Amino acid sequence: MKLQQLRYLVEVAKQGLNVSEAAEKLHTSQPGISKQIRLLEDELGIQVFIRNGKRVVSVSEPGKEVLRISERILREAQNLKRVGDEFSRESEGALTIATTHTQARYALPPTIAAFVQRYPKVRLSIKQGSPTQICEMVVSGEADLAVATEGIALYKELAMLPCYEWNRSVVVPQDHPLLQLERPITLADIASYPIVTYDFAFAGRSKINKAFADQGLSPNVVLTAIDTDVIKTYVSLGLGIGIIASMAFEPTRDAGLRIIDAGHLFEPSTTKIGIRKDAYLRGFAYTFVELFAPHLHRREVDAALLAHDSDLDD
Repeated sequence: MKLQQLRYLVEVAKQGLNVSEAAEKLHTSQPGISKQIRLLEDELGIQVFIRNGKRVVSVSEPGKEVLRISERILREAQNLKRVGDEFSRESEGALTIATTHTQARYALPPTIAAFVQRYPKVRLSIKQGSPTQICEMVVSGEADLAVATEGIALYKELAMLPCYEWNRSVVVPQDHPLLQLERPITLADIASYPIVTYDFAFAGRSKINKAFADQGLSPNVVLTAIDTDVIKTYVSLGLGIGIIASMAFEPTRDAGLRIIDAGHLFEPSTTKIGIRKDAYLRGFAYTFVELFAPHLHRREVDAALLAHDSDLDD
């Protein structure tokens, strides 16, 4: 049995049972992958993939367990490599952060700048996506850390570390009537105008909906987006008023717009870091976490990972 055979198995499953796409991803030949998988099946004495002629059509019941174990073995092999790198190349390597647009654009830049200055030889990559997409990147090993507000708690494979709380503001054109209010803004005030805000999967949108529903209001959401800059663009064009993360407003850059605090109207949201419970973190990964959330020292991260160790065996 070879690790390469396990990689072939996992990649074929990952590519929707398409052997050709798996071969392309792994920079090898389709016949080579098929041969190695057959050899592994012969050694195990079971059929991992069910075939119709030469085409793989499904995964057998024992094959599902083989794939699960194979994924774990490959993760542990990667952890072994990281242990070696930690001691032989302490300040070199790679770190991949999966996050949403709002975090990448507004929350992470100071952390990234400080990290790059401290670890110039570490290849830092930022991958953006929806909360579901970024969590799956960490679960699959494509990324080391997920930074998001939504989604992390839904994945049993991930340990969740709360980082900071944030809330929302209303963004309007500079001559908007809401700027003339001589009292704190209300949900009814907001609901009386067309609204541009986040897509449901992003940035605590569920808490926005809940706040209106609790008061029996039906907001007129005319446009949703995954990108705060898109929301602000359409507000500036007069499409409606925006509900955005307060940190996403920059007075200098957002000339022509004004912000109205709405933190008293919505339940605060918490941005979290998600890490695979069975991950081996390099020293610089702990540093990145602490730069982003200064209260999360190495001992807090390790405690969170250790607390979840037994969950993986359930």
